[in-house]
Amino acid sequence: MADWLARVRKFSDTHGLLASGDGVIVGVSGGPDSLCLLHALTRLKETYDLTLHVAHLHHGARGSDADADAEFVLHLASEFDLPVTVEQRDVPALAHTHKMAFEETARRVRYAFLAQLAEKHGARKIAVGHNADDQAETVLMHFLRGAGPTGLRGMLPLTPLKDYRLLEPFYARPTPPDDTLTAPPDVSIIRPLLNVSRAEIEQYCAEHDLSPRFDRSNLDTTYFRNRLRHELMPLLETYNPNIRARLCHTADVIAADYELIAKLRAQAWEEVVREESAGGWTASARVIFDQAGWRALPVALQRATLRRATYRLRRSLRDVDFVHIENAREIALRGETGDQATLPMNLALTVGYETLTVGDAGAFPTPLPDDEPLLHTTHPVDVSIPGVTPLPQSEWRLRAEILIGWKSPHLEQEILSNTNPWTAYLDADALAPSVVLRPRRPGDRFYPQGMRGHSVKLSAFMINLKIPQAWRDYVPLLVAGADRQHPADRQHPADRQHPADKKHPADRQHPADKKHPADKKHPADIVWVCGRRIGEKAAIGPETQRVVKLCFERNGCPGQKARPF
Repeated sequence: MADWLARVRKFSDTHGLLASGDGVIVGVSGGPDSLCLLHALTRLKETYDLTLHVAHLHHGARGSDADADAEFVLHLASEFDLPVTVEQRDVPALAHTHKMAFEETARRVRYAFLAQLAEKHGARKIAVGHNADDQAETVLMHFLRGAGPTGLRGMLPLTPLKDYRLLEPFYARPTPPDDTLTAPPDVSIIRPLLNVSRAEIEQYCAEHDLSPRFDRSNLDTTYFRNRLRHELMPLLETYNPNIRARLCHTADVIAADYELIAKLRAQAWEEVVREESAGGWTASARVIFDQAGWRALPVALQRATLRRATYRLRRSLRDVDFVHIENAREIALRGETGDQATLPMNLALTVGYETLTVGDAGAFPTPLPDDEPLLHTTHPVDVSIPGVTPLPQSEWRLRAEILIGWKSPHLEQEILSNTNPWTAYLDADALAPSVVLRPRRPGDRFYPQGMRGHSVKLSAFMINLKIPQAWRDYVPLLVAGADRQHPADRQHPADRQHPADKKHPADRQHPADKKHPADKKHPADIVWVCGRRIGEKAAIGPETQRVVKLCFERNGCPGQKARPF
């Protein structure tokens, strides 16, 4: 098997797995793969001047079999005259506590254990015994789960350990809120046997009188990977006897193509990212894309940048499937301001006016616009007609003037051709006895022009216009009639949560509407949802005698456009 060892060395050199003087933590379970790996590394020890340390983790499962595995590894390390660390963790209990599958919990705990040892002993490499058959199974498993190129490239010969999520109880460093940690810097997982088949490994063990342990749980087909290994893969071999080699070849091709995508993604990232805060499980962490720039990217780079944003924020893509990224991409591409797409690990993508934000779900409501009039008060503001009414805490003001001779061709044409949403022409007599500006209230109903006297819930009207939830408390409403201080209006909307938003996260209806049936008459009428629609009551009609022109302006300039909801 001299050729076999030469192949392992060539593979290691090609992929930069081992360097002169490397300290290597060798994960050894006692099975044929890890036993073969350890034996091969001891033979290459002098070639690379390696410092080897054997590591074994007892998972707290499989009873006496697991105890025997630990004893076997201790004896093995002694035979090779290598330092060894054997520790035990209660993986079943951890899986229950963290609500994860046993296999996934065991994997994370193992890598946390190996990372601790690497940091403790100053090792830069952690060697594991994944082989070519494992690679084929991984690629097929990812394919069945609908993975993209990141998953279909399979396992890489060398992977930075920081790409793995680690459970905090086994990795004593400052921990983020979800009990996960990133790994020490400059430590990598290496897989020197990734181009060696399982059959070749078993042959190597036989030729060198190595007697590996046998893990009976590998036969348990209740585990997905075992079912794939023992049932699906043999079936596929009846269609193509070389299916394992073909899957590994596919992984190599996709991995090479992915390198190009990664370079293009890095360039695109620099071009379209406006802001990136620190990653980790913190509410303030976020990535903000320039919306126009991101939407101009090719589809592949749209997906790649969204995946990268997710990874930068959570240091993992383990739970992120193609469907998650594609749904977020569709919302980012075609969504309107305020639309949101959920992502795994409590992340969400939010569409802003000119931005796309990936961050903690619910942590980044759509920012208030700075280029349209907003009402920063819960108290009614008396409107002077004619006159100018300043908006509180704002540079905006509402100018009102009575038009004389409004039926003249000139003024009539001005009214009919108005396309400015912040200018409205209303029946002046319909506004008596008083007019105020105020924000929305529980139970508000609105009679939009053109609805032939039918009313709608104001909350539903705002939803239909896709006004972002965070903005709705600030939209000015022009109200005619005896509309004074509402008892509920004692706090600024910025300091409280609106009942509609608090009780109904889906924001489908305003809960206070149950207290205000459709047939209950309000003492006042909303005659203009400013910037959006005028009401039926104050619309100009055949009987109109006087017309008032209302125009929002800032610094002497009228508002020009509303958001494109």
